[in-house]
Amino acid sequence: MEKVRLVIISGPSGSGKSTAIKVLEDLNFFCVDNLPVVFLPKFMELSSQSAEITKVAVVVDVREREFLKEFPSVLNMMRGSGYNVELIYLEASDDKLLRRFSETRRRHPLAEGDSSLQGIKRERGMLAALKMSASKIIDTSDCNAHQLKEIIKDYFSGPTQHEKMVVYLVSFSYRYGIPSDADVIMDVRFLPNPYFVEDLKDLDGRDSRVKEFVLNKEETKEFLARFDNLLAFLIPSYWKEGKTYLTIAIGCTGGKHRSVAIVDFLADKILWERCVLKKRHRDIDKQ
Repeated sequence: MEKVRLVIISGPSGSGKSTAIKVLEDLNFFCVDNLPVVFLPKFMELSSQSAEITKVAVVVDVREREFLKEFPSVLNMMRGSGYNVELIYLEASDDKLLRRFSETRRRHPLAEGDSSLQGIKRERGMLAALKMSASKIIDTSDCNAHQLKEIIKDYFSGPTQHEKMVVYLVSFSYRYGIPSDADVIMDVRFLPNPYFVEDLKDLDGRDSRVKEFVLNKEETKEFLARFDNLLAFLIPSYWKEGKTYLTIAIGCTGGKHRSVAIVDFLADKILWERCVLKKRHRDIDKQ
């Protein structure tokens, strides 16, 4: 039973759950969309009896109107029964969800005669407690279908629980908001900004000239030394407490220069043996 990995996917309508379950199917998960929550314990019991099924993914959401009443007790039951359980919550901003419903011309399942926006807000309120119990939150607001598939594939093809911690380094722009899946957030807007240097303005933090400008400043060197010591303490401590995925978000004004240079530097610096490192520059291509 302990060898079976159970991934439960939930989140608001339009957040990308159908895309996620299709990607997991390609990664050889046994997948069920919209499984009634009360069936989950028996379903996992039967799955554990099959030598061929080691990874299971299910989608649960408000299409089953009563699932929120049963889900907390079922989730605790599954976690207490020795299953390797991950609850993945897909998130997206109201305006992005509204645009997706408009583009597909679908009616929000909780609209109930109101606008789609009212349905979105109603659903978000209903799912608030569920979101708090998630193992991982993935923000899909800024992803097209192809990008979302790559994020899901990258996330779920990594190590499983009890093997290694996956550490995600994400650069972002405060202009577009803090990543909702961030566990650790660092603001580097106090560092000198290459944007105000004419020769560097149109480049980004992946360019060696921008890296040199940012990383060679005395305040940057002192910050990196202090932050490196903090991460050397935090990462093993999170692992000790059972956290298998950690997202460290580094933000600056535009998400193109300072945060990118810092993320790239840290990606080469973090060498903890129980850590698998991945990085993403969320806003580097935005205007």
